[in-house]
Amino acid sequence: MNNAMIGMFVGLLLALAAVAGGLAGFLLALALGALGLVLGLNRDGTIDLGALLRSRGRG
Repeated sequence: MNNAMIGMFVGLLLALAAVAGGLAGFLLALALGALGLVLGLNRDGTIDLGALLRSRGRG
């Protein structure tokens, strides 16, 4: 199991622990799962969040 999958599962578990049920709970679980997936992909080196977060054209 790679870091992306672990991150996705952690995000989903945190969402389920935070909110139980309803449409709002489903959307929160989906958002936290996506966040966990992105952080896991960043840790795997598949995507580079540093490049996205750096400011462009400063100075």
